[in-house]
Amino acid sequence: GQLAGYVYVDADTRDLGGYVEQAKAALQSGVSLPTGYTLQWTGQYEFQLRARERLRIVIPLVLLAILVLLYFAFHSMSEAVIVMLSVVYAMTGGVVAQWYLGSNFSVAVWVGYIALYGVAVQTGVVMVVYLHEALDKRLRMGTPLTAQDIFDATVEGSVLRLRPKLMTVGTTIVSLGPIMWATGVGVDVMQPMAAPILGGMVTSTIHVLVITPVIFYLMKLRAWRKGTLRPSQIADFV
Repeated sequence: GQLAGYVYVDADTRDLGGYVEQAKAALQSGVSLPTGYTLQWTGQYEFQLRARERLRIVIPLVLLAILVLLYFAFHSMSEAVIVMLSVVYAMTGGVVAQWYLGSNFSVAVWVGYIALYGVAVQTGVVMVVYLHEALDKRLRMGTPLTAQDIFDATVEGSVLRLRPKLMTVGTTIVSLGPIMWATGVGVDVMQPMAAPILGGMVTSTIHVLVITPVIFYLMKLRAWRKGTLRPSQIADFV
């Protein structure tokens, strides 16, 4: 039953949250409201707040779901965690690209991160599967396994994954690259979404091709020394 007056503001910025916070501070210091008057910020800012609250629930659920699926795939929590590390490395590159391009965190940016997580985990899974396949061939020969055999199997599996990974990164960069210098309707949403994917693919590639095989080798070498090294349960699936 109260009267309402609307003030429309067209903010020429991608950081609506920061703009509204500065505007609130300016109003509090320069405007004294009479008794019974209230101010409420709505529009895209209100929609952004609602989406941010949902993302606080959705993103942890996405990461938990990925971890659970990886555990069922490998039947090993340690190997699931190894693949999940690709998410951390991918996010590192995404944050650097986002900072370099001057993009603030928004719903579009978080959607880009979720897409990046999926690609990073997928390539990590394939790398671990290739490593297991190369190691299982030597385990099933029946001859005594040596530390050099584990090293050779790790190198073999990594080399087989090199070309597919580089093709994945190349096609992603070629397909999303033109968005970064495009102009027109929708660019303000597409560019913040593409930035973390492009940056994250670079660091994810370094992790999958270099760090994942090293961690895999160290884990299997430790299991071999303990006498617990066995063929993986995903070998039959492969």
